[in-house]
Amino acid sequence: MTIVDNTSEHRFETQGEGDRAELVYERTPHALILVHTGVPDSMRGGGVGGELVKFALAEARRSGLRLVVRCPFAKAYLQRHPELLDGPVHEL
Repeated sequence: MTIVDNTSEHRFETQGEGDRAELVYERTPHALILVHTGVPDSMRGGGVGGELVKFALAEARRSGLRLVVRCPFAKAYLQRHPELLDGPVHEL
């Protein structure tokens, strides 16, 4: 699976079977804010949402940003996988 940062649309995204899954974000000078994860039915059940969240975590670490999690899916995913949270997280 290839995930890209579509900076002009403020989302991490991946393509599959003619559909697009996305994790919409806002970026400030100090934080990466996860807003909404959308995975179409055709892409569900394969861990796509989780991979988008992991990609966002890696981007926050790489950029030295705090992570603010407002997206219900991302919040639930990170609560199920606390081992992923080794960096600064705000509002989980």
